[in-house]
Amino acid sequence: MTRAGAETGAGGPEASAEATATATATATDGARPGAPPRALVVVGDVVTDVVAVHPEPLAPATDTAARIRTLPGGAGANAACWAARSGAAEVRLLARVGTESARWHEQALLDAGVRPRLVVDPAEPTGTVVALVGKDAERTFLTDSGASLRLCPADWAPDLLDGAARLHLSGYLFFADSSRELATVALRAARGRGIAVSVDPASAGFLAALGPERFLDAVAGIDVLLPNEDEARLLAGLPERAGAARAAAELSRRVPLVVVTRGAAGALVAEGGRVTAEVAAETARAVDSTGAGDAFTGGFLAALLAGAAPARAAGAGCRAAALAVTRLGGRP
Repeated sequence: MTRAGAETGAGGPEASAEATATATATATDGARPGAPPRALVVVGDVVTDVVAVHPEPLAPATDTAARIRTLPGGAGANAACWAARSGAAEVRLLARVGTESARWHEQALLDAGVRPRLVVDPAEPTGTVVALVGKDAERTFLTDSGASLRLCPADWAPDLLDGAARLHLSGYLFFADSSRELATVALRAARGRGIAVSVDPASAGFLAALGPERFLDAVAGIDVLLPNEDEARLLAGLPERAGAARAAAELSRRVPLVVVTRGAAGALVAEGGRVTAEVAAETARAVDSTGAGDAFTGGFLAALLAGAAPARAAGAGCRAAALAVTRLGGRP
């Protein structure tokens, strides 16, 4: 790996304020001429997660006791780390971070087996997400995207796709003009090379604000869509009471393979306008559901890279998600 800057800081994002350069991973390291494509390239977000677990309901206008941790996160970065944890031979990540935590995030990704190409933003800090986790392990997010949505076409490098078998785009990219343009560039580059592309819609709230049809137009030509139930219904133009199976089937008329995650109910696989498999969730004692969908995505994509059929890949995704909810934060 080639990178600029001083030694990696330790102890948290505040320990690396002097980092000012772009951290890069040479995309072709380890590639052999004539070797079959094997890499997964993820383009998405790296953020700092502040996870607050509060066993009791929030008490307005006073204190609520909580267990609070600051952890590396971000939907794109989480998915990349879970793909590496799930056996993907090579995982690369393109993201944008702030100078104050660039090295901390870089080292966390390297430790997870991911090759990061982090563009350091000179103006905005790394995105921050406050995750409020209640007694039921469900989470509510407060999101400041910061530098993550300032990715732009100039950050793209064609060599990121050298030796790649799959490209995964975090849905968060599509919710800001600059990062959406970058996602379009990456998608076209992958399609031009015959590389399969997957997208997870990321956020029902942001999706509704952008507009479902606008999102679907932006991702036209992808091979795999990975929404949760709420996102699937929204994208399919169905009411809240509609079943996830109907939404999955409808979306698979527009995208060849649709996998709808359903939390404790597992996942649905749809192809060609019909549901082709229902995959049960793995039993787990949930502590924090933050990043469960990202874990599913990473496990699923790693299995596809290994040659698994969609239903078996969804099973691998469910196993990763079950492991993810047993720990704080969104990373392995």
